[in-house]
Amino acid sequence: MEKGGEAGGGRPEYSIIVPTYNERLNVALIVYLIFKHLRDAKFEIIIVDDGSPDGTQDIVKQLQQVYGEDRVLLRARPRKLGLGTAYIHGLKHASGDFVVIMDADLSHHPKYLPSFIRKQKETGADIVTGTRYVNNGGVHGWNLMRKLTSRGANVLAQTLLRPGASDLTGSFRLYKRSVLEDVISSCVSKGYVFQMEMIVRATRKGYHIEEVPITFVDRVFGISKLGGSEIVGYLKGLVYLLLTT
Repeated sequence: MEKGGEAGGGRPEYSIIVPTYNERLNVALIVYLIFKHLRDAKFEIIIVDDGSPDGTQDIVKQLQQVYGEDRVLLRARPRKLGLGTAYIHGLKHASGDFVVIMDADLSHHPKYLPSFIRKQKETGADIVTGTRYVNNGGVHGWNLMRKLTSRGANVLAQTLLRPGASDLTGSFRLYKRSVLEDVISSCVSKGYVFQMEMIVRATRKGYHIEEVPITFVDRVFGISKLGGSEIVGYLKGLVYLLLTT
């Protein structure tokens, strides 16, 4: 494995926050792909691991030996404390002017990162979000029921909240750091509803949001953490946002 990313010397411009829980089989590959596709960018990767029992942190420590502790940061927490708080935790340790949030399970391919960066530079956007629901976007590896559930959740949210973005439940985004700090301080949701609340709050605050088409790929290794409780939580969160925004 090559060290790569030679443009990353000096203070990073981009801080990439990757929350993990039991991602031992994925974390090395996602880190390698980030370095592969961001050769010309100054960045750091912040792994926020919630006490994974599968040895995820041991793999990250090995990656630090390869890429450097200044390029791959491990900022662990003792147990699962929620996705939203994982981003807040990672943000406390971020050095970049821009923050990328993405999943560790390879559903968010790092090959799209240059498109996010390019879109932000071209438009001056406060937020660039990946979307499955425009031309050239899509989903791979989902069964029909999951596709219908995801599409239905987004249509329902679009109808009720008018958020100004086509993909509310996606979590592959680039933020100006100052914007993320402002928006995240307004959010109260945890888990998967957090992504929806972030975009809705950003829209209400008048921030400039741009979109990049992505293909979401179902996780390669491991077990999906989306279940019935998350769906119920999403519906509760939708009602909360309808009443408070």
